[in-house]
Amino acid sequence: MLAALANPHRLRIIAALQSDGRNYVSQLAREIGISRPLLHLHLQKLEEAGLVTSQLELSRDGRALNFFDVSDFFIELTPEAIAQAAQSLTGKPEK
Repeated sequence: MLAALANPHRLRIIAALQSDGRNYVSQLAREIGISRPLLHLHLQKLEEAGLVTSQLELSRDGRALNFFDVSDFFIELTPEAIAQAAQSLTGKPEK
């Protein structure tokens, strides 16, 4: 979860979905000001982390729209939580 939230685009996505409610990809991309392919990449990371959910629906004109919404989540940031997250890091730390 921390890795997914470490990106400013992903924070903007969560903020937009939280304030405006669920939204479909094209509209969300316009609101945030990023391309749909880039938005899809970030939404995938957020969904893998359990921070957003998606639901495919058909519009009245028959188009498939993928709607996203924020999942209920709670993160308690403590030294212990950071130590646990640090164990999942890969690679050597920079010196």
